[in-house]
Amino acid sequence: MIKKIYLTLIICCLYGLSLQAQYAYFGSRGTISFDKVTYTKARIRQMSNDMNSKGMDRGMGMMEYLDKVPDSHTEKLNFYFDENATVLMPEESQGTEKQRTEVKMAAPTISSANGRGGRSQGAARSGGNQRGQFRGGANKNGKVLYQDLKAGTADIQLDIDEKYILSETLDSITWRFTEEFRNIAGVNCRRVNGATKDSLYLIAYYSEEIPVSAGPALSHGLPGMILGLVIPEMHIQYWATNIAYTNKLVPSDWRDKKSKKMKLAEFSEIFGRYMPRNRQNESAKKRILEQLVY
Repeated sequence: MIKKIYLTLIICCLYGLSLQAQYAYFGSRGTISFDKVTYTKARIRQMSNDMNSKGMDRGMGMMEYLDKVPDSHTEKLNFYFDENATVLMPEESQGTEKQRTEVKMAAPTISSANGRGGRSQGAARSGGNQRGQFRGGANKNGKVLYQDLKAGTADIQLDIDEKYILSETLDSITWRFTEEFRNIAGVNCRRVNGATKDSLYLIAYYSEEIPVSAGPALSHGLPGMILGLVIPEMHIQYWATNIAYTNKLVPSDWRDKKSKKMKLAEFSEIFGRYMPRNRQNESAKKRILEQLVY
């Protein structure tokens, strides 16, 4: 009888440890710290080349300031996730005027084609100084990106002259799996190559250890969390640096009650004129998404 009791206790302990390990390994709620790296000089150089190719004098003028800007700029972001939603926002400590100025110079960031996981995929999409006018939402410290994973929708909060919350349906991304793996923030991740419906090339590293189909910059559609995201064409990279699991749902207090709510298409009609045209057939929605999402 005593042996049976001991055996039962041992089984219960082992089962409890198994559940605890499983929860830690397959946590579906938590916070991920991301570094968003913008390769500033590469972006300015590409913008200048694009302008020169179109006969715009401003292209050469931009090159005069190239030596005065850093090679890259890094933003610290917090990514909150649960089974149904995600929120990506800047860390509170980044709200200084100096940092916002640096972001203006770099905006809308670009990833180094030679950076971690990235490779060159052609020219970066060009943009003018107007892009730097778009500031963020929470505490005037950067835009906030929200995903409703169940409804397949997104909200983008930003601050121009006043705050807006833009609603949009999440566009599908076509992913192709590879047999390349790498460790990011202590988690084994698999590389996939993707393309948006506007043919923007993406490189993502995801892990099924976090069973939430989401990632930074509204990325989604994989059987796990995206911990590394590279947009070579725009010289932007996102890399997870730390993962903390929790039982809490994503915060809901990021929304500013005074924000104007509108659809992204409506926003395009109002502010599309501020977005430089990169190609004659490029839509206002595409240009604005490029600025706001990535």
